Amino acid sequence: MKTKLGLLYGGKSAEHKVSMQTALAVIKALNLEKFDIYPIYINVDGQWIKGPQLTAPPENISQLEFSQAGQLSTASLTPALFQAEQQENAQLDVIFPLLHGPNGEDGTVQGLLELLNLPYVGNGVLASAAGMDKVMMKNVFAQADLAQVHYVSFIKSEWQKDQEAACAKVEAAIGYPCFVKPANLGSSVGISKCRNRAELQTAFIEAFQFDRKVIIEEGVVAREIEVGVLGNDEPECSVAGEIVPKKDFYDYKAKYEDGDTALIIPADVTEEEYEEIKDMAIRSFKALDCSGLVRADFFLTKEGKVLINEVNTMPGFTPFSMFPLLWKHTGVEYPELIERLVNLAKERHAEKQQIKYTF
Repeated sequence: MKTKLGLLYGGKSAEHKVSMQTALAVIKALNLEKFDIYPIYINVDGQWIKGPQLTAPPENISQLEFSQAGQLSTASLTPALFQAEQQENAQLDVIFPLLHGPNGEDGTVQGLLELLNLPYVGNGVLASAAGMDKVMMKNVFAQADLAQVHYVSFIKSEWQKDQEAACAKVEAAIGYPCFVKPANLGSSVGISKCRNRAELQTAFIEAFQFDRKVIIEEGVVAREIEVGVLGNDEPECSVAGEIVPKKDFYDYKAKYEDGDTALIIPADVTEEEYEEIKDMAIRSFKALDCSGLVRADFFLTKEGKVLINEVNTMPGFTPFSMFPLLWKHTGVEYPELIERLVNLAKERHAEKQQIKYTF
C-alpha cells in the first residue's frame, strides 16, 4: 500500500520562498512507487489551495502554484481539505509541513493538524513554538544547564519607549560585537552584526520589521558546527558539519541564493568535541520535547568550549541545506531520510492515540 502524503508548502512568512525551494526538492526526491503526493499550497496571504495528486515531479515549483479560483480561507478549513482525490476518498496518511518561519514552523499549523487528528512530520506544538522563539528556546536551554552565549531581549514597545536605555543595556550586558535577531524568524532574515551603537540602532529597526520581539546575542570568535538529530524518544545524531562563511556571518543570501559559503562534512573536530556536541544536541532535543528532526547549531571556540546556539525544528531541504547533507555523510540518503521522517510521524501519532481523553 502506498502512503498518501500531503505536502504543505509556501506559507504566510518571510521564508515563503525558502519553503518553495524545500517543497520542490522533497517532491523530486520522493519515490512515486511508494507515495501518492498531494500538494497543498499556502499563499502569502494565508489562503490554502489544494492541488490534484502529482503523477510526476514538476520541472519547477511555480507549476504547483494553483489558480486563485481554488483557494480556501482558513475559516473554511475542515478535515475534507485533507481527503485524497480518489474514489475511496481515503484520508491522507501523513502531512509533511514543509513550512519555515512563523505561521508554519512555530506550532500554529501543528496545532491545526493536532485538532484534525492527522499524523504529521516533525515537531509538535510546544517544541515548534519554543524552537521558533529564540528567547524562549534559550530560556529552556538555560534551565537544562546547556552552555550558551550571553543574551538579552526586548519587545518593540519597550524599545520604542526608551531606545537609549535599550542600547545601554546591550552595551552593559553584552558589549560589541553582538548580533541582533528577530526572535521568531529563521534563515538569517533580519539579522545584523553590530560593532558600535550606530549599527546597533540600525539593527534594532531592521529586526523589528520582522517581529515584535528581538534578541541580542554576544558575538564570539568561534567555528560554527552543526549536527542533525533524527528520532522521537530515542534520537540519534548525524556526523558533525562546519559552516565557513566567506562573509561576516551565514546570511540569507549565502544560504539560499549564491551559496557563498563552504560546508565541510565531516567537520574537523576531535572525538571528545564531537561527543560533547552530540550529548548537548540530544539534551536540547529532549529539553524541548522534540520529535522527528532538528538541526542543532553550535559554536566551538579555539579553547575547545562548546556552546549551543540554537535548534531549527524544520531545517531546509534545499540543495544548499546542511541537514540532508549531514545525514547523507552519515549513510542515510535523501529519499531514505524522508521515508524515515514519515515513519517517525506515524509512530508518534500512533502513540498519541493511546492517550485517554475521557475518564
